[in-house]
Amino acid sequence: QVQLVESGGGLVQAGDSRRLSCVASGLTFSSYAMGWFRQAPGKEREFVAAISRSGNRSFYADSVKGRFTISTDTAKNTVYLEMSSLKPEDTAVYYCAAKVSTSRNYYYTSSSDYDYWGQGTQVTVSS
Repeated sequence: QVQLVESGGGLVQAGDSRRLSCVASGLTFSSYAMGWFRQAPGKEREFVAAISRSGNRSFYADSVKGRFTISTDTAKNTVYLEMSSLKPEDTAVYYCAAKVSTSRNYYYTSSSDYDYWGQGTQVTVSS
């Protein structure tokens, strides 16, 4: 069965950097566009970043643009979220998601687009 397993979360200081990883199994990774979402306590899940299955196109929420970078390693079936200049408002559970995509260059920003989800990894940024 399909599994997405996130790792890399933890407690960090404001201004620090952190890299999240999400390893996918049970699917043909190169056929999937990938995304990262997050959910803070008391808030709805929100879009963070997305990348096309080709890896050539990506898109970011305004709140993280210029600070976060999404990338994929097809050989490792892994999607990464490199986070820098972290702020307390980045505190959330971060989820990766996968969507089968017939287009090599589409990315998807709506949670309802995605087929599979990981269990999430907590990132806490202290001030």
